[in-house]
Amino acid sequence: MTDALILRQDRDATATLTLNAPHSLNALSMRMLQAMEQALHDLAEDRSIRVVVLKGAGRVFSAGHDLKEMQAARASADGGAAWFRDLFDLCTRVMLAIPALPQPVIAQVHGLAAAAGCQLAASCDLVTAAEDARFGVNGVNIGLFCSTPMVALSRKVPPAVAFEMLTTGEFLSAPRAREVGLVNRIAAPEALDETTQALAGTLAGKLGAAVKIGKSAFYAQAGLPADQAYALCGATMVENMLWRDTDEGICAFLEKRKPDWA
Repeated sequence: MTDALILRQDRDATATLTLNAPHSLNALSMRMLQAMEQALHDLAEDRSIRVVVLKGAGRVFSAGHDLKEMQAARASADGGAAWFRDLFDLCTRVMLAIPALPQPVIAQVHGLAAAAGCQLAASCDLVTAAEDARFGVNGVNIGLFCSTPMVALSRKVPPAVAFEMLTTGEFLSAPRAREVGLVNRIAAPEALDETTQALAGTLAGKLGAAVKIGKSAFYAQAGLPADQAYALCGATMVENMLWRDTDEGICAFLEKRKPDWA
């Protein structure tokens, strides 16, 4: 089990996925992304899990794609074009699978989240970070503009901040990342696990079905004009209101007691 690229540990209703390639700074290699895609697929089918935490083993969260692996692909007849397409297509599927997952996903970032590693953090629903963690899309420093990481990043932070990060290759501190909306909560390094698990516990204590339908609506309405967003979310509210457990939750609130959810 210790040789697995993704380690999974379940505690109560929270599943923690750990990127387990500390020797490569948890690089998002082809095999790492394949393992992550499978892990996310398994979680999507697991009704016992209400929250997912994504973290990294070793010194950093993730330093991004495996540059040595990418350079080796250049030896093919097409200069690596087909392999690069496969890699970025796989990476895209993984990044899109996170917001599509029924459960909220919390990225727990320590050390460094760079390039595709920053993309991974930005693709998660929530981010906790150690006070000394850093975030960057620094591919431009080696001549590779972080175009795919840009997609997730530019949907989390203001455009001017994203563009500055992308074009300068400079890193944001965790406090600055929190200021611009990339990070939700920061903690001392030694308290990061506790802070993340406390947040996960709060989410896990809610009605799972309500969080699931709400997460789906959150992403579905984000790119719509306001009138269409209200139409979609109004229909979602009606569906939610008709549930037995929502009726019970409201009754419990009015009666000042804990809800008896099924």
